Amino acid sequence: MATMKSVRTGAPGQIERVDVERPRPGPKDVLVRIRACGICGTDVTFLHMGGMPARAHLGGELVPVTLGHEPAGEIVEAGAEVTGLRAGDRVVVNPQDAPTGIIGCGGRYGGMSEYLLIENAEAGKSVAVFPDTVPFDVASLNEPMAVALHCVNRSRARPSEQAVVFGAGPIGLGAAIWLKLRGVAHVVVVDVLPDRLETALAVGADAVINSAEEDVAARLTELHGQSANALGQPRPGTDVYIDAAGAAAVFNTVVGAAKWGARLVMVAVQKKGAEIDLGGMLRSELTLIASQGYPTEIFEVTPQLIEHHERFARLISHRVPFAEADRAFGLALTPGAAEKVVVTFDA
Repeated sequence: MATMKSVRTGAPGQIERVDVERPRPGPKDVLVRIRACGICGTDVTFLHMGGMPARAHLGGELVPVTLGHEPAGEIVEAGAEVTGLRAGDRVVVNPQDAPTGIIGCGGRYGGMSEYLLIENAEAGKSVAVFPDTVPFDVASLNEPMAVALHCVNRSRARPSEQAVVFGAGPIGLGAAIWLKLRGVAHVVVVDVLPDRLETALAVGADAVINSAEEDVAARLTELHGQSANALGQPRPGTDVYIDAAGAAAVFNTVVGAAKWGARLVMVAVQKKGAEIDLGGMLRSELTLIASQGYPTEIFEVTPQLIEHHERFARLISHRVPFAEADRAFGLALTPGAAEKVVVTFDA
């Protein structure tokens, strides 16, 4: 029996590197040798919990989770009935297409493994092929960048508009890139960490605001001009707000700053509930839009990720070998220690 190493949740705050049987592809499957896999905030949530409930909607006993839903790799075996894919193809993965459950999020398989079985493999549906001009670590950003693109799509931002993104983590920076690639006239990124704000400028943001040191509304008025809410009270001319931070202060700031008809897209998982000033929302006719996952975007991002891969590469703060997975997850678990950690696998 051929085995491989895989990473799953252990005790709260810890991972386990385990030896498991290497999957064997059936006639409709492909086997992918993983070359890079990103660590996501969802992974960190599972680690803090020490697994996930066996029946998430009912609660119940925690069960281990095989981690990794941001993989990129190379097909090493293809089943006899697979068409359009062959050994040697470099691929990114749609983790939500697996029939045995979402890859790395409670499904049978996880991408933080030496090999990953893609069941019922179909190009453009379960995987997408990318060229060797794109490094595997950058290709592993495909899934989180699909999340970022969906929130920008949900915003309906137009080239004539002005936008602000709160949170300069991978999703927020990805949103800033997509807004600029969409042609949005002016994009501001807000955060409290100077290094993150430097990265925001490097990937194409027009301006940044350190909310720990500056009045966000006043600075947005300087950058986007002055408008008003429904009562004629002065407000920044910002059209689109994106919350990629998940902090209650973001909602309060936006409601207090929103002009008449502004839109707020919530893509971050809210870390703590907050009272929302509904009267303030009414005075601005502020539209609140929720953004979850990537209903269509998982491979819509791939061509532009390929074209602009050097720009997206700036989002990766740490590249850690699979042999040092403990260190990689330790970085991800430590607030402020890393932005985007990608685990790399030997060729």
